[in-house]
Amino acid sequence: METPPKPGKDVPPKKDKLQTKKKKPRRYWEEEITPTAAGASPGPPRNKKRNRELLPQKTKNTRTPKRSRISKKPQFLNKPRERSNPKPQGSLSGAQDPFPGPAPVPVEAAQKFRRIDKSKKLPHSKSKTRSRLEVAEAEEEEVSVKAARSELLLAEEPGFLEGEDGEDTAKISQADIAEAVDIASAAKHFDLNLWQFGPYRLNYSQTGRHLAFGGRRGHVAALDWVTKRLMCEINVMEAVRDIRFLHSEALLAVAQNRWLHIYDNQGIELHCIRRCDRVTRLDFLPFHFLLAASSETGFLTYLDVSVGKIVAALNARAGRLDVMTQNPYNAVIHLGHSNGTVSLWSPAMKEPLAKILCHRGGVRAVAVDSTGTYMATSGLDHQLKIFDLRGAYRPLSARTLPQGAGHLAFSQWGLLAAGMGDVVNIWAGQGRGGPPSLEKPYLTHRLSGHVHGLQFCPFEDVLGVGHTGGVTSMLVPGAAEPNFDGLENNPYRSRKQRQEWEVKALLEKVPAELICLDPRALAEVDVISLEQEKKERIERLGYDPESKAPFQPKPKKKGRSSTANLMKRKRKVMEEEHRDKVRQSIEQQSLKQEKVAKPVGGRPSALDRFVR
Repeated sequence: METPPKPGKDVPPKKDKLQTKKKKPRRYWEEEITPTAAGASPGPPRNKKRNRELLPQKTKNTRTPKRSRISKKPQFLNKPRERSNPKPQGSLSGAQDPFPGPAPVPVEAAQKFRRIDKSKKLPHSKSKTRSRLEVAEAEEEEVSVKAARSELLLAEEPGFLEGEDGEDTAKISQADIAEAVDIASAAKHFDLNLWQFGPYRLNYSQTGRHLAFGGRRGHVAALDWVTKRLMCEINVMEAVRDIRFLHSEALLAVAQNRWLHIYDNQGIELHCIRRCDRVTRLDFLPFHFLLAASSETGFLTYLDVSVGKIVAALNARAGRLDVMTQNPYNAVIHLGHSNGTVSLWSPAMKEPLAKILCHRGGVRAVAVDSTGTYMATSGLDHQLKIFDLRGAYRPLSARTLPQGAGHLAFSQWGLLAAGMGDVVNIWAGQGRGGPPSLEKPYLTHRLSGHVHGLQFCPFEDVLGVGHTGGVTSMLVPGAAEPNFDGLENNPYRSRKQRQEWEVKALLEKVPAELICLDPRALAEVDVISLEQEKKERIERLGYDPESKAPFQPKPKKKGRSSTANLMKRKRKVMEEEHRDKVRQSIEQQSLKQEKVAKPVGGRPSALDRFVR
């Protein structure tokens, strides 16, 4: 008879549950786990007695931590963690990065995104205030570096028109440019013949996708000029003097012969604002939601379109206001007057912020570039001048034109367009942030009628011209900013995205009282008023609450707090303070002596040896 085999000899033992688990398949990027010395798979040890001999024996004096009665998990002794040197991370292929860390950012690229001036320090600042300023400076520096690094992703660059050797670009016609560019760009050049309703004023939306124009004989239309899809077309049966899009293409402001009217994108009249009567020019401030209107009566009116109230009505005391534009940098309104001056206005002030004498005759047109640095003016004296708005308000260049410019416009990249009768001249400069050069025109185009309105299309190399014969769209290579901010002005946004943008823009609306010449001054501390308030507080209280308290020595034990010891310690502290004051006064005197320098370039004298 066959006897069943004994469980301990020939039959293999039953595998434990931990050993029956399958191994996790190793990926190609994971390191291979080396097997143990015995070649066995990891698991609980079989021979417990052998493992006990290998364990270190416990000493008698060592105390093991007691287990908690609440938790069943054992408590282990805290061992200090050993700091291991981090290994350089490799790629999936195993190769190491030859250029570890973030890409270096040049100092010039990060400097233009910084807003805090570190050279100006707050006098007598507390430690808490000083620490907050240091944190703000560190955050601002980090943000500027990130913005400069993200600028590397902007692959689009502006392209200018370049002629052959000795060829003048001003002689190149619009037909030649349309033939040379691609089909999509050539479709942006078109003419709308509307002789029966002209002359026309036009305006592009902030995204540059929609165009609105109004004729002197009451014709008002709005369309998507890229796809040529008409949004609305009406006749108001009244003279139209100016037209402007509001914060989006859904609302339209039309300055009619008598009052100001608001329409939607379907041509339905929403509001009639009778307090704004006989309006001649309109302009919209997008970050403040303000509609600025100048009238024949000499008043400049600010209308808050978010709440429908008039914020300010300022009397310029200069007669009829036909010339108006805004500074995109600080939202200051520039008005041109018949006495040759240009005045700068803010709704927070009843008087002009500044007055600039520009021409001997009346001012015909004013334009300010996108950076707020340069202002172009033209007058009845046929002069075209470029002014620097950075404090001095001095003319940088001037040019005499045969007819004089009646309309001016700056592009996003610093190109200047001037309408002189039925001719449009465009001057190019050194790029964005530089003044245009008036020596030689960049492009020239002749129209079928006299010019009555000019505006460059945002984010498109297109110049819109309104004239007596209709509307013309010109191709101007290198005029616009090639990279747009999709969160701010997105030409391809949907209706839902536009609604969400409107809500965010209303939440971030800037109050009208903050409009000033230098917007950076809002983030600075007014040191003069701070010191004046401090003096008034000292006079009112009779003492300085922020002054340093006199030194009072702490009492010591073992007979060391005697009167003599206390006086010695007080005298020692007083001598140290006096020594510091003397050292500071000596340093100030040495700085004053260094500032007083000898006249450079003068002839040496024999008496110079006595000069100390």
